[in-house]
Amino acid sequence: MSKTIIISGGCLEEGFVEEVLAQHEDANIIGVDKGMEYLYHHKILPQYIVGDFDSVDQEVIRYYRTETNVAIKEFDPMKDETDTEIAIRLAITLGSKEIYILGATGGRIDHLWANIQTLSVACKSNAKAYILDKRNKITVIDEPCVLKKSEAYGKYLSIFPLNGEVFEFNLRGTKWPLAHHTLKPLDSLTVSNQFQSEEVEIDFPNGLLVIMETRD
Repeated sequence: MSKTIIISGGCLEEGFVEEVLAQHEDANIIGVDKGMEYLYHHKILPQYIVGDFDSVDQEVIRYYRTETNVAIKEFDPMKDETDTEIAIRLAITLGSKEIYILGATGGRIDHLWANIQTLSVACKSNAKAYILDKRNKITVIDEPCVLKKSEAYGKYLSIFPLNGEVFEFNLRGTKWPLAHHTLKPLDSLTVSNQFQSEEVEIDFPNGLLVIMETRD
């Protein structure tokens, strides 16, 4: 399949998860550690579950082991990757070119930041990965792109460099455009910009950028 939806263990909003699943009925579903409890309680059967299962109700694990044919990939808690990164790598192995990650926000900020950084794993494998919740859509890009106002997740657009300074950064079609700008990691200049034209062009020669489309 060309799409995968990852259900992680952060904040999972009632109804929102089901809405995203309905929009992508042909997608693989991967339950990640505590995220599989949401799937279990809502009678949504994933194709895979992954994680170290250190925070999961053992009845849920028993159910998947004994009463389903769901593929289970269990890892030692002392592993080097987060459970969400493992799920992203599995999605890439399955050939997914679009990956949607739910339950990656809310709760611990260290987990959120790790999840944002992990989006670069998909980006470097030529897959588009998005963290989604009701108010935020987050992705990582390594090449110029065009965003459409009519398709925007919200009216706000924030851009952050992920791996150092980005030179010759150009932003067109926003309320506050930029030309030949050096985008710096410690600079808050590009927070809470807004779509103005139908097309917003993000242009830069190299580097990694975090793109956040947000709404109140």
